[in-house]
Amino acid sequence: MAETTYLEAIRQALFEEMDRDPAVVLLGEDVGVYGGAFKVSEGLLGRFGWERVIDTPISESAIVGAAIGMSYAGLRPVVEMQFIDFIACAFNMITSFAAKSHYRWGAPVPMVLRGPCGGGVHGGPFHSANPEMYFVHTPGLKVVCPATAHDAKGLLKSAIRDNNPVLFFEHKYLYRRIKEELPAEDYTVPIGKAAVRREGRDLTIVSYAAMLHVSLEAAAELSSKDGIEAEVIDLRTLLPLDSETILASVRKTSKLLVVHEDTRTGGIAGEIAAIVTEKAFEDLDGPIRRVTSLDTPVPYAPGLEDYFMPNAAKVVRAARELARY
Repeated sequence: MAETTYLEAIRQALFEEMDRDPAVVLLGEDVGVYGGAFKVSEGLLGRFGWERVIDTPISESAIVGAAIGMSYAGLRPVVEMQFIDFIACAFNMITSFAAKSHYRWGAPVPMVLRGPCGGGVHGGPFHSANPEMYFVHTPGLKVVCPATAHDAKGLLKSAIRDNNPVLFFEHKYLYRRIKEELPAEDYTVPIGKAAVRREGRDLTIVSYAAMLHVSLEAAAELSSKDGIEAEVIDLRTLLPLDSETILASVRKTSKLLVVHEDTRTGGIAGEIAAIVTEKAFEDLDGPIRRVTSLDTPVPYAPGLEDYFMPNAAKVVRAARELARY
């Protein structure tokens, strides 16, 4: 069976869900004729036509507002942001309307907002954002960050079928680099459930999206060079957060390292540290450590971006210090 890229897995999910449910529509800038900025939606217009694959003006607030209205009318819109950075332009529509609609008057908003996030491709400060925590802090939303092709497809299918507004962050560095064989049959991956990607006994590494692969690379080096066996957890979903999987691992290993590409202050590592401190403090045998990006905008220069972001060497160094504690 041929391997499928992360990008193609997302495209497959869109094709299959639009085939399965005529209420699913796609809208965004250049998603139709051009096939999307990264070609994720290529071919959809030819299959489903202009009524279901809608090129929009360059106005993220209007796009999201229209999608909310579509969801009220019984459709299941999927919105593509050309770069997830520009989701900031639609912040009010997402946090004040989509997130609060069900709470305020019982109206579900079955809408997915998806788009490319993350650095590592030298896109500079306006095309490399990791804005997930703005939305993790917003009750009423779900926030999904897949790290594998299998999960990208299965989680997008779950997101489209969900009656809540789901933000689906696709790390652009993974689009054509990550490949795997996918099941031929229809499948979904549950939102809100983490996955243990590597078993270990000495410490727990928690990560998501592109940093999962950095963490796995670091874990392999720790094992081969130091005999340190790290357990690696892929969060997959940040909201709702699977705290039970994290706590079970920490209770086994007694040490926790959280790795994420988002900037340090206010990142998910702080929330995870608080949960573990509250519920598993007596199981800890060392301080909770973080490896994150620096608290600056994402630099454009390749050397500066490399310095700014986490990498396997930084994770290995932090893990060694924690293991020795």
